[in-house]
Amino acid sequence: MEVSFGKEIESLRLGAGDTFHGEGILAITKALLQSGVAYIGGYQGAPVSHLLDVMVQARGYMDELGVHVEACSNEASAAAMLGASIHYPLRGAVTWKSIVGTNVAADALSNLSSPGVTGGALIVVGEDYGEGASVIQERTHAFALKSSMCLLDPRPDLAVMTRMVEEGFRLSESSNMPAILELRIRACHVRGSFEAKDNVKPPVSTRALMENPAGFDYMKLAHPPVTFRHEKLKNEQRIPAARKYIVEQEINELFDGKHEDLGIIVQGGIYNALVRSLQQLGLADAFGSTDIPILCLNVTYPLVPEQVADFCTGKRAVLVVEEGQPEFIEQEIATLLRRRDIQTRLHGKDLLPSGGEYTVEVVSNGLVHFASSYLPGGGTEDARHWLAATTDRRQAVAAALDQPLPARPPGFCIGCPERPVFSALKLAQQQIGNVHVAADIGCHAFGTFEPFSMGHSILGYGMSLASRAGVSPMMQKRTLAIMGDGGFWHNGLLTGVQSALFNGDDAVLLIFKNGYTSATGTQEFISTPKEAAKNAAADKGQSLVHTDRTIESALKGLGVQWMRTVTSYDVEKMRATLTDAFTSDFDGLKVIVAEGECQLERQRRVKPWIESLLKKAERVVRVKYGVDEDVCNGDHACIRLSGCPTLTIKDNPDPLKVDPVATVIDGCVGCGLCGANAHAATLCPSFYRAEVVQNPKWHERLFHTFRSAIVRALQPA
Repeated sequence: MEVSFGKEIESLRLGAGDTFHGEGILAITKALLQSGVAYIGGYQGAPVSHLLDVMVQARGYMDELGVHVEACSNEASAAAMLGASIHYPLRGAVTWKSIVGTNVAADALSNLSSPGVTGGALIVVGEDYGEGASVIQERTHAFALKSSMCLLDPRPDLAVMTRMVEEGFRLSESSNMPAILELRIRACHVRGSFEAKDNVKPPVSTRALMENPAGFDYMKLAHPPVTFRHEKLKNEQRIPAARKYIVEQEINELFDGKHEDLGIIVQGGIYNALVRSLQQLGLADAFGSTDIPILCLNVTYPLVPEQVADFCTGKRAVLVVEEGQPEFIEQEIATLLRRRDIQTRLHGKDLLPSGGEYTVEVVSNGLVHFASSYLPGGGTEDARHWLAATTDRRQAVAAALDQPLPARPPGFCIGCPERPVFSALKLAQQQIGNVHVAADIGCHAFGTFEPFSMGHSILGYGMSLASRAGVSPMMQKRTLAIMGDGGFWHNGLLTGVQSALFNGDDAVLLIFKNGYTSATGTQEFISTPKEAAKNAAADKGQSLVHTDRTIESALKGLGVQWMRTVTSYDVEKMRATLTDAFTSDFDGLKVIVAEGECQLERQRRVKPWIESLLKKAERVVRVKYGVDEDVCNGDHACIRLSGCPTLTIKDNPDPLKVDPVATVIDGCVGCGLCGANAHAATLCPSFYRAEVVQNPKWHERLFHTFRSAIVRALQPA
């Protein structure tokens, strides 16, 4: 990967007596090393991508500590790494984005939690739930419940979060249960400080190898009939041991308040929003001191019945603040209270929304109802006024607008090599008719937005080809599956390509080969160009995608017979290739590899190269595209085919024309798509290509002076 984490890596070296300053996810990374972790693996995804990114770039330091770091091909392979902790006293940590990553890893997690672990096993998941989420709206809590894994949800404070990493390992070891540490996006990016500790070299590591393997123990296998014994162990030994440790180490936090007859039970990750909401009601101060007692659950599974019962006993009412649905925690609390005949009134989803992110405003709405029922007073009325004023401001802004603001969905980066392929696909469908398009996870999912609006389903990372299997036999035209090279290596090669070949499916697969897992931060994988090749390309400012280990060779090895590799930016050739794939007499899987390097990575390489040339006063030529406003007729077909942010409109300079004209604004990277579209679609000849020359040669200066003089002479006075 081209993004450098040099500064972050240095912070990992901090020791006792030093103070760490930074983001939550980097604090978690430091805490893993302080806990004596022996191996780390994972698959990238927001909001925890930086954990693995930093570790991969810090391999030199990890080698010093004896810590093994592995960038896994998918979440399932990451989860399977934790098998090392079943027999051996090895602390292992893996990471991925949830809930999608946890879905992929589910099989391995079930088979891990059945025999249990000896060494601490910690799974750091990015709980991508709520308004800013980029995935389906589900919770990791369900997996912890079904597989009996401890679930930590730390209060978003760096000192607490780092402590929960250490406690997570110990909790896992004391209970023999894998532990999940879920981090919401706000926790990952919260900034703060904590007192660092020395990093701990694991007793068994890459520098201190084991001489012999563990002895055979059938109890350590997830295999019948011993799995029936495992199920009993979960309830008879592991969960009780986890509860005992939670109480002894005071992992859940109790905050006292003067209104002892009331209480609030909250997930640790929602604590900050809750305290801010209490401030709006005058029931807490800026430092977190609260008037209503709070039980903050840094471990949300398993709950400790005695702890919850003691907190609720003698109270008129308790509010459970639990983000998302179903309300697992609220239902469990209700059950254990009724079983103990504790008649405390329990509130939760009756006052708070059943789904969605619990922002301060959302929590405040529920707290107002709770407080007005049990603590009527001025604070409640002030909060009502604040909430009403917030609503009024929104309505006033909306009323001031002539029409609602247009939606601003995310889109392809400027110069992205995937945009021209969708332009070509749009042109191809004008000729062959509309086709069923199975979309996939990745940057190419932006093709579902305007101006392309292509994609009938997204079923999982690398699952597009598999997801069209039920559609193909029912469709007159061939279907199209789209996936990126990241999705191809993650899952698509086996679940899609292998299955299609085995079943003799007649379909079209379009693979975007940009060289990186771009949507998650341009991480590398098996077909990413090697450093030597990238450095050579950097010296020339070139794009680079071709490698020795290619997608094409893998496909050929599986037996794909119809395959074409086309440069992404060649719209006309791509359109012809797509048309050929849909009309070919060949019966079987047809694969088109669209080759074009991720533009972000290209610019990270090209910009320093250009700067180095300019510093040496060497000649630099950059390509820019523009629109001749005198030729443009205002049809804007070019924009509908491109969707590039730098291709937009402006007022027509001709007073006799009403329609605005197209224009290319600053930011253009000279990818050439607008011109390629104009050629492929036979649009108006308003686009021009210009070369911007810096540090020109003497003869270029002379020619420029001569040409400028002729142009001035030809212009009217």
